[in-house]
Amino acid sequence: MAYTRLSDANEITERYMDSILIEERLIDSVKAELSFDFLGSTFDMPVMTPAFSHLGQYKGRELTGLEEYSLAAAKCNILNFCGMMENDMFKQIIDTGAQTVRIIKPYADNGKIRDQIAYAEEMGAFGVGMDIDHIFGEHGYDVVVGEKMAAQTAEMLRTYVEATKLPFVIKGVLSVSDAVKSADIGAKAIIVSHHHGRLPYAVPPMMVLSRIREALLGRDVGIIVDCGIASGADVYKAIALGADAAAVGRSMLPALESAGVEGTVEFLNRIGDELRFIMSSTGFASVSDIDDTALFRGK
Repeated sequence: MAYTRLSDANEITERYMDSILIEERLIDSVKAELSFDFLGSTFDMPVMTPAFSHLGQYKGRELTGLEEYSLAAAKCNILNFCGMMENDMFKQIIDTGAQTVRIIKPYADNGKIRDQIAYAEEMGAFGVGMDIDHIFGEHGYDVVVGEKMAAQTAEMLRTYVEATKLPFVIKGVLSVSDAVKSADIGAKAIIVSHHHGRLPYAVPPMMVLSRIREALLGRDVGIIVDCGIASGADVYKAIALGADAAAVGRSMLPALESAGVEGTVEFLNRIGDELRFIMSSTGFASVSDIDDTALFRGK
């Protein structure tokens, strides 16, 4: 885009996340348990992979980066996400054995959306969803790798939700308004995200989490947060502020590029280990116990 400060939303997000401090509570605390239930399945930790697209082969390795991080997700028993791709690539992701949610772009070609939803269900995907924060681009509607995007009304999204038996996830929610609309049309989960700062001066996802959680109380909608998640502390803060889980993003890439599956497994486990340490050190024995009472917002 022509805008000259594309990093501002990411810098604001990082500063906000780092301003949140954690109170220690050690007496009567026990070693924490990371496993948690999400959309009817149990995972080993509330850490998820990002919905990446277009990752090729690193360092001449046989598999693409998409397949490598999916294999890592399977090894760690965490929920996996993937982004824009054709059906043949999606089959390769499913073949890794990872429980995967396919996030589909808001294509102008409505038939392509429906075909990819149907294919995901046929292949045994865990879920399917749409990346609504790629609707708009620099000159109006976005164009991604030559594919034109289009506006998506609530009623259009509802037809996608009703077109599949899979849980439907809406990615790119950054307001109470969109969160409530997502629940109203039957989405089973949302990803609170500004997509690595696509919107200039976007509000940090963690800043709106509490409001979104309050607005969705009793609606049975899972809440995931991403943008800037790079540590167990980040995941802890996200859950304390209202998320059920957090997805890493670009923080995963160095480990993925340098060491493939095993490097990514090590990275993900390191985040889980830090999350367990912080939970144990703040008196929360399970993920479902975590609340915001041990958080201090800095000035």
